[in-house]
Amino acid sequence: MPRYYEDKPKGGARTGVKEDLGACLLQSDCVLQEGKSPRQCLKEGYCKALKYSLFACKTSMLDARSRFRGRKGY
Repeated sequence: MPRYYEDKPKGGARTGVKEDLGACLLQSDCVLQEGKSPRQCLKEGYCKALKYSLFACKTSMLDARSRFRGRKGY
C-alpha cells in the first residue's frame, strides 16, 4: 500500500516507490521468518505490484511522449 510522506526526500520521481518497495520487502514473511535477504525475496516474487510500478516509472522516464504529457500513476 503506498505511503504518502509530508517531508519526503526530494530524490526524484520514483523515490516514494523505492521507499514503499523497501518497506514491503523488509516486512515480508520471507525476510522476517525465513531470514533471507530482501534481494532474494524480490527474486522469489514478493511485492510484485510495487516492483512492477517501479519498472513502469523507470521506463516512462525514457519514453519521449511522457516528457510532454507527464508521468502516469504514483
